[in-house]
Amino acid sequence: MTDNARNRLDGKVAIVTGAGMGMGAATARVFAGYGARVIVSDINAGAGEETVAAILSAGGEARFIHCDVGEEAQVRDLVAGAVSAFGRLDCAVNNAAVTPDTLPIAEADMDVWDRVIRIDLRAVMLCMKYQIRQFIGQGGGGAIVNVGSVSSVRPQPGNSAYVAAKHGVIGLTKTGSLEYAPQGIRVNAVLPGAIDTPMLRGALDASGHTEADFAPALSLLGRFGKPEEVAEASAWLCSDASSYVTGHSLAVEAGYLTR
Repeated sequence: MTDNARNRLDGKVAIVTGAGMGMGAATARVFAGYGARVIVSDINAGAGEETVAAILSAGGEARFIHCDVGEEAQVRDLVAGAVSAFGRLDCAVNNAAVTPDTLPIAEADMDVWDRVIRIDLRAVMLCMKYQIRQFIGQGGGGAIVNVGSVSSVRPQPGNSAYVAAKHGVIGLTKTGSLEYAPQGIRVNAVLPGAIDTPMLRGALDASGHTEADFAPALSLLGRFGKPEEVAEASAWLCSDASSYVTGHSLAVEAGYLTR
């Protein structure tokens, strides 16, 4: 890695939601490794503090802010807390999500459906709202990465809420890019495929299957992705190296969508 790549986020202040585990934790660590000062946000305080501790032990800079991203006041306070801690906000990765629903539409549990929409879609909108306000208040500029899914473009049966939410993430991403490009604000998305996270491992355990059973069907490379591989894509989209990229959805899925 060149020095320029190593410092690609040097001095930038970043918020990562859902940063207590999985892709969020990996994203926070990768951003800190590239020189960003990171606000680690999660509803699970213990997990979030563990991510902060890992960053600090590696020589990075991070703070934890507890946030239920489905609550508007808490999202507003999250952004304000980032500015209070580090003086400004330069980029954000809106990653927080909940376990997908599992029933076909005619059997849907609407409490579960509403919960998925609340966190996987409404919360992305709330985060964008206050992040963009802060960017504009600073005089413009800034980058947002919204975490979608391969289900944002290729639906799966039994996940109507999750599919709807992740399709909506692409819509929000495109709308934000259109509305705020004049202020120099870039809004992009990453679309992870089968990534080796606690959520995926839990689903495998529940079904009695293994990575060897599923990976060949979900990846041309025959393996699950690593959370850090998605984090690297988000880091690039938040860096000046992607300064001419906005409104884009970057699939990190080992060719799953090419089938």
